[in-house]
Amino acid sequence: MAQAVTFDRYGDIGVLDVREVPDPQPGPGRVAVDVVAAGINPGESKIRTGALHERWPATFPSGEGTDFAGRIAALGEGVGGVAVGDEVLGFSEERSSHATRVVVPAEQITPKPTALSWEVAGSLYVAGTTAFAAARAVSPATGDTIAVSGAAGGVGAVVVQLLRERGVTVIGIAGPGNQEYLRELGAVPVVYGDGLADRLRALAPGGIDAFIDTYGTGYVELALELGVKPDRIDTIADFAAVEKYGVKAEGNAAANTIDVLAELADLAAAGTLRIPIAATYPLTAVRDAFTELERGHTRGKIVLLP
Repeated sequence: MAQAVTFDRYGDIGVLDVREVPDPQPGPGRVAVDVVAAGINPGESKIRTGALHERWPATFPSGEGTDFAGRIAALGEGVGGVAVGDEVLGFSEERSSHATRVVVPAEQITPKPTALSWEVAGSLYVAGTTAFAAARAVSPATGDTIAVSGAAGGVGAVVVQLLRERGVTVIGIAGPGNQEYLRELGAVPVVYGDGLADRLRALAPGGIDAFIDTYGTGYVELALELGVKPDRIDTIADFAAVEKYGVKAEGNAAANTIDVLAELADLAAAGTLRIPIAATYPLTAVRDAFTELERGHTRGKIVLLP
């Protein structure tokens, strides 16, 4: 038997259970992976509460989880190029990675670089591909100045690093406790709150070329107030602003390919991309993991270790 996180109705953290389920077996073209690490993400909380029902409705009983890394346990008919025991990372589009075993199409896994830790490998997909798409969406060019809200978060910190690799001056918006961390990532830090527009103008007297919003709650309006053109504003959090102002909303769905994940894994293994791990929890402590995540001030990724 395997174990999997499930929930039978929308609700708070209390609806999450870890249940025994039959070991999932791979059909044709699919692989079974024994999960070593699986990251958790804010979107999973919103799906569980029903906040995203219109976009991504749940069917009950529902599993959860997208990111994972582990060892191949079994191969379905027609799968080649990999073997049982291979170390891989990948993603599930079936809300099933928060488990001891996951089954996915073979094209949704890629070899885990030896130098990449299990914790980083198992938490790279959602945050990494979302950041990749958001950075690409605003057409960054060497010499640009780009502001990033939520810059110390799981997605924001990756955005900062990807932009810095392209020769961009990044102004990172975050709380007081994350200013030094953003400096370490190569950003120019600025504290959010009252007077932020003036602080941004002072830091970028030549203007801000683009804005990436990973937080929501008014940052799109701030970007427009600062004179950023709508086609160079991307938000992964404020979908109402997308409809109202015509800004971009490119995130994970715009870069959810195994090639992008493999590129990000290589960058992380080489040390070019830093993915801090905030905390790890056993699968049975999934409620504790989401309690920490939902406090909203975690620096880096929270990872389940089945």
